[in-house]
Amino acid sequence: MTDWPPCRELTVNPAAPTCACARPSSGRAARPAPAPIPSLAPPLRRPDYGAERGGGLRELSGMASRVALRRLHHPGYNTRWAKIILPRLIRKGNSLDNPVAVTIFFGANDSALKDENPKQHVPLDEYVANLKSMVQYLKSVDVPENRVILVTPPPLCETAWEAECVMQGCKLNRLNSVVGEYANACLQVAQDCGTDVLDLWTLMQKDSQDFSPYLSDGLHLSPKGNEFVFSHLWPLIEKKVSSLPLLLPYWRDVAEAKPELSLLGDGDH
Repeated sequence: MTDWPPCRELTVNPAAPTCACARPSSGRAARPAPAPIPSLAPPLRRPDYGAERGGGLRELSGMASRVALRRLHHPGYNTRWAKIILPRLIRKGNSLDNPVAVTIFFGANDSALKDENPKQHVPLDEYVANLKSMVQYLKSVDVPENRVILVTPPPLCETAWEAECVMQGCKLNRLNSVVGEYANACLQVAQDCGTDVLDLWTLMQKDSQDFSPYLSDGLHLSPKGNEFVFSHLWPLIEKKVSSLPLLLPYWRDVAEAKPELSLLGDGDH
């Protein structure tokens, strides 16, 4: 029998950006329960891809024994729009009190070529300013920089994405070299602001590996890409949530004769 780690509560809102929270629960001497982890990120999948929406954040649902998770995704959004809606999603004193982790995952849409996709395109300097603005806003609602994880856009497979664009009746509207500029800018923002960062653009191309299997159509994450994101994002989140108190006792600590004493009491039985 596998000796799994102690259990922590997880709640999943599939309609929901990403942050992990710990806040005191009401009731008698109950231990603090982790509130949801929101992630502010548009899914790198199209709506018709169903269960694959939400990128690697989907795999975090598998960690139900460890954290509370809420996913807040906005298809096709860029940082310009995200900066506007962030105060509606994470507020001081609301149900996401004291989040222990917030991920911000943008760049794939911001880096769209202006001439071919002006609606989603955000100039590089504005992209930088928007990321910094979101980090500063989070700080203003008591989410300090050390609880924020920026995620760079993944690389673009131009051949595959161009074929997708042609099928949609348009020209290639993104270039991997341009995506790389936004990824580097994201890294610089993380350094300037003191946040953690996950550099997908570099990691997926490490040692000149073929990264096309990570993408379903050259742009959006494939199931393998989802797993890749999860495998690299989870260690960053785990560092922030590992110290959270347990909501329920470890199974070895449950009283065998009268389990209700352990499960329904104040957790000290």
